[in-house]
Amino acid sequence: MPEIVQDILAFAREGFAEVNAVQGLVVAVLAALSMSQWSRLLIVAAGAVVAHIALDVLSPVFAEVGPLRLPDVLAPYFWRDLGLLYVGYLVAVGILFAVKRVVIRG
Repeated sequence: MPEIVQDILAFAREGFAEVNAVQGLVVAVLAALSMSQWSRLLIVAAGAVVAHIALDVLSPVFAEVGPLRLPDVLAPYFWRDLGLLYVGYLVAVGILFAVKRVVIRG
């Protein structure tokens, strides 16, 4: 049982590390600001993942340094990275929303 818990915690840490960059933090802040209730956390985190992937795909096009390249959705690593991003956004948006709630109440 402790090995499973350690694996889950390692997955959460790795997901949070994926989000802990400028792009991820900007997306997480915007997601937390748009969130109104704790019950919306799962949906807002999923939207943040979609926004993150869209920014990754479209950033070379916006910067005019490369063509539009869609992600390889059939590769297993894509879905693992998507899960990592989702867990990371759950943590980041949850923390930022908690801070938002404390600041607004205070």
